[in-house]
Amino acid sequence: MIVVAGEALIDLVPQGAGALAALTPALGGGPFNTAVALGRLGSPAAFCSRVSRDAFGEALLARLRETGVDVSSVQRGDEPTTLAVATVGTDGSAAYSFYVEGTADRLFTAPDALPDGTRAVSFGTCSLVLEPGASAYEELMRTACAQGVFTALDPNVRPGLIPDPDAYRARFKSWLPSVSLLKLSAEDAEWLGGSPREWLASGPAAVVVTRGGDGLTVFTREGGEYAVPGERVEVVDTIGAGDTVNAALLHGLAARDALSDEGVAALGAEGWEGLLGLAARAAAITCSRAGAEPPYAHELEAEPA
Repeated sequence: MIVVAGEALIDLVPQGAGALAALTPALGGGPFNTAVALGRLGSPAAFCSRVSRDAFGEALLARLRETGVDVSSVQRGDEPTTLAVATVGTDGSAAYSFYVEGTADRLFTAPDALPDGTRAVSFGTCSLVLEPGASAYEELMRTACAQGVFTALDPNVRPGLIPDPDAYRARFKSWLPSVSLLKLSAEDAEWLGGSPREWLASGPAAVVVTRGGDGLTVFTREGGEYAVPGERVEVVDTIGAGDTVNAALLHGLAARDALSDEGVAALGAEGWEGLLGLAARAAAITCSRAGAEPPYAHELEAEPA
């Protein structure tokens, strides 16, 4: 079981140009997208969050159930669902503004235990910024690490939600001793400061940096550095691409029985190039269609048995 901990929200996606373009609601949130992608790839997955009882919340849970994701760890609340208004650039890139005051997901509390059979827990995005939920997710991260569970972090930085950037950067560094796999975009890496080698020295077994259409690079604790190019595709938008990378990496690590620091260390060049290639293919498929629509297992022809 791979557990994804974090927010589920509604993306409001413009259907034309201009500030008053019609907005279409779409299911989203980085952790939610990661959980859906894991389910579509065939990995046993569970979602750990707090979701509203409103109509948006019911739709979010319905999508998770449709993709086979276990929702027994989802807390419920009468507060509204978080909204993210997307702006899609001419190159397909997406930027967001958020409506988060008093919403359900930020009132998450740390569970007493993870689901039986949990092998990994993934964290990231808004859930690690918005209090009081952020502290609860941080507690869960540290607890999981202390119990020997593989932990993955994608900070997926949203600067508009971070009132004190320096405080957030310090907090990010404090998470690293509890992180097994750090994945982040080149833009996030630049915003956070530091370097993959510095972050590796603080705890992670590997750091994966994504560079959009230019591909992915992994840096390992043992000094390895392996890269693959991006897969060329006609980009519709990039919504959910990074979340698909998260899911593909975790799915591929599980398929290789490498959800451990020792397993990561044993991958080597061939193992990492295959894993990064899987993630690049999965992300390209997501970018080729509108919204966060990650691929199913049958769409990844080079998937290892």
